[in-house]
Amino acid sequence: MKLNNTPIPVSVIIPCFNCKTTVKKTLDSVKDQTLQPTEVILVDDCSSDGTFDFLTEILPEYPTAKLMAMPQNGGPGIARNAGWGIATQPWIAFLDADDTWHPDKLKIQWQFIQKDTSITMWGHQTALFDHNKTYEIKNNITIEEVELKQMLISNKFPTRSVILKKDIPFRFRDKSVTEDYLLWLEIISSGYMAKKINCVLAFSLRPDFSPGGYSGQLWKHEKRELKAFKILYEEQKISYSKLLVYSVFSVAKYFRRVLISATMSKK
Repeated sequence: MKLNNTPIPVSVIIPCFNCKTTVKKTLDSVKDQTLQPTEVILVDDCSSDGTFDFLTEILPEYPTAKLMAMPQNGGPGIARNAGWGIATQPWIAFLDADDTWHPDKLKIQWQFIQKDTSITMWGHQTALFDHNKTYEIKNNITIEEVELKQMLISNKFPTRSVILKKDIPFRFRDKSVTEDYLLWLEIISSGYMAKKINCVLAFSLRPDFSPGGYSGQLWKHEKRELKAFKILYEEQKISYSKLLVYSVFSVAKYFRRVLISATMSKK
């Protein structure tokens, strides 16, 4: 049962690419929110598996959802920008078509947003979904501000966790860079405040480093991350010394991920 029949001023943007087998679970997790968003924008990024036709077929099940098609494949960042461009609400939430939300995700996040509307971006913890685990919400949820130095060490904001203000002067870059990570870095390095809720409110339906995941090609992912740091340096958001330090640290993380991936593949 919904706790509040009045939707909150949030547009949910879901880029879709060859996600016919997972996107309904994603949409159902939005439909099951105890506090509903005003609209859901599905952006098909030239899928080749029948995703667009499937979405057209099931769209009547989701009254607040609208569907748009990209003229050519541009990657998830460009698809999100297209949805962002037609969004009607002052807050934007992101969700990928192979992720889901906890039923209370929007309710909890919106409660914190209302307490401090000066914060530009909000995120929270996420997890790989486990059917055998119960994800209970703690009574004493804590929050923390995330600063640039923390973000340069690692991305603290999985895309499925983020709600941000629509009118910020930044957008996602193309898929030649880690477009979500770079956007968060640009927001924070430009003086906008970001906070993280220390509670698991969203889930990935597959491991981040699985062969089919966005991060499956580890070296390509690493090059994109290094390019993000270079862009920050070129925009004078970080110094040359910080570029070197965090690039070296990033490469070290890459080798660690390679070892983890190799270990997982042997199991």
